[in-house]
Amino acid sequence: MTKPQLPKEFVKLCKKVTAKRARTVIEHILKHGHITTEELKTKYGYDHPPRAARDVREEGIPLVTTRVPGSTGRKIGAYTFGDPSKVRFGRAGGRTAFSKKLKARLIEMDGARCAIYLEDFPERDLQIDHRIPFEVAGDDDSKDQGPKNYMLLCGSANRAKSWSCEHCANWLEQKDAKICRNCYWAYPDDYTHIAMRTARRMDIMWSGPEVEVYDRLKKKTEELQQDMPAYVKKVIERNL
Repeated sequence: MTKPQLPKEFVKLCKKVTAKRARTVIEHILKHGHITTEELKTKYGYDHPPRAARDVREEGIPLVTTRVPGSTGRKIGAYTFGDPSKVRFGRAGGRTAFSKKLKARLIEMDGARCAIYLEDFPERDLQIDHRIPFEVAGDDDSKDQGPKNYMLLCGSANRAKSWSCEHCANWLEQKDAKICRNCYWAYPDDYTHIAMRTARRMDIMWSGPEVEVYDRLKKKTEELQQDMPAYVKKVIERNL
């Protein structure tokens, strides 16, 4: 892949980024022209490449996803800089970490629980996330920094949301915040779709003494040679 000629002002903005993961991605692309998902995993130890790319985009630096041959010859994902004119000047080099005050406010409002799993977690295990991704809402939504625009997620739920959002047509093409406002990943208690699919979702976690119930459920479905989700749906339908 040919290393592009980038405007000096764009490069200057890129070098202002200080967040470690985003900076790693940016510096590699500046040097080599692109970075592959394989390099992110093997060279830098990032097991979730889309999250690293998202960090860069959240800094206001545009990225595009392409396909290149990997070490085995198979096509793999790669990230390059997008159109420099689309850099978000309000964000580039200026993104700050979420404040402890904001996290405390969210816990005060909803408790120390994951908004997706609806389970309590230690405060240190909960992460603040935008309800509507900055990549979709852009600067218009970022002007309102009230707590209602954020949610607390455990690490597992945050990764699941990231993957679903980053593969949604609204994220990739339409960029319509109104669509996100009706999505499960933004408002799991009041939604009409999941990443633009007509679907409903319930995330259930068994913890503590409940693990025994899960183990019994798993054993039962194995005996019946059924998938657990399908079996649970049948049980619920019979008892409604």
